[in-house]
Amino acid sequence: MQGKKHYQEKLFTNFQLSDRVPADNIYRKLKEILDLQFLYVATAKYYGKDGQKSIDPIVFFKLLLVGYLENQPSDRRIINMASMRLDILYFIGYDVDEELPWHSTLSRTRQLYDEDIFNQLFKQVLKQCIDKGMLTGKRQAIDSVYVKANAAMDSIKEKAILDDALAFTSQLKEDKSDNDSPQHPDQPGVAPQKRSNANRVSTTDPDARMSVKPGKITRLNYLSQLSVDTSSYIITSIGAYHADKKDCQCLDSVLDTIDNNLKEYGLAAEEIIADTNYSSSSVLESLISRGINGYIPNTGTYKQEREGFTYDSENDRYICDQGNTLKFIGYKNHHGVSKTYMSKRSDCKNCPVRTQCIGTSTYKTLTNSLKRPLFDEMHQRMNANYGSK
Repeated sequence: MQGKKHYQEKLFTNFQLSDRVPADNIYRKLKEILDLQFLYVATAKYYGKDGQKSIDPIVFFKLLLVGYLENQPSDRRIINMASMRLDILYFIGYDVDEELPWHSTLSRTRQLYDEDIFNQLFKQVLKQCIDKGMLTGKRQAIDSVYVKANAAMDSIKEKAILDDALAFTSQLKEDKSDNDSPQHPDQPGVAPQKRSNANRVSTTDPDARMSVKPGKITRLNYLSQLSVDTSSYIITSIGAYHADKKDCQCLDSVLDTIDNNLKEYGLAAEEIIADTNYSSSSVLESLISRGINGYIPNTGTYKQEREGFTYDSENDRYICDQGNTLKFIGYKNHHGVSKTYMSKRSDCKNCPVRTQCIGTSTYKTLTNSLKRPLFDEMHQRMNANYGSK
């Protein structure tokens, strides 16, 4: 016989959330294992003793976790979703008839806490993973990603010039003719400065920086650096940097953070994996001083042997395929101190491969960084069986 469901809302009912959330539900499991009681002590300094009670710090961070797990970046959507999900209500400790916090409360509380609170929470979760034997700490993979700032490109303005500096310059030039006095960059006839982070700043988010990926448009971003343990893919460190910094400039700070997060649990990173953007002489020197084996591909400009040229280490010179010599002529400050080698014009004048080798020049030059042995060692390590894997 065909069934037909009739619904009439009850005024009173016997209902328990715990009976409605399945045993294998992720939020039920999180509620059982995630101990956040330390947050009451850690956040006590942000609150006074009078006035209305704020949102419970544990509830606040649990709602942020819900937003991450449900891929909801909007505070309004997080609250709306929580109001309709029994498992989320059970996780944050609210009953079906309790009013949830306003979405604006999440925004204000996020601005109230400083970075230290979020770091403490991160370390507590990491500790629980370590206690369960989920990571070894031995090998860390590091990478970066741009995170879009909450600021529009329209907010970018030219950095203001100090008024007193302009006044002082004007006084020094007052006895000269109008034609001799310097024009302000905004005056007609003066080419505007190329837009860059050096001369532009966002009025709504001064810490954001202009950056761009190949094939993408320029945006205001932050640079996030993240490391994961390769044995379990658990995040071991994360941090935000200015987006105009290079990855290689951030690596030392990332390694410090990894060390601080792991050493108190008796773990230490022994190997680092990163892409070629992290390759630099300072990075390779830092890894050696820390006793860490790095696996970082050298930049595209590196070649173990210059194509068509062989290095004679005994005499510190290069010999080309045609038998001509490039002698060491001195040092040059080129992205760090480099050694320069140059051929004789007479040797190159009648060389059969001159056009392919030097084009319209009259001689051949090669430069080698003084740190080249570090890159040679990395090249050998990356091409070994272990490094290739």
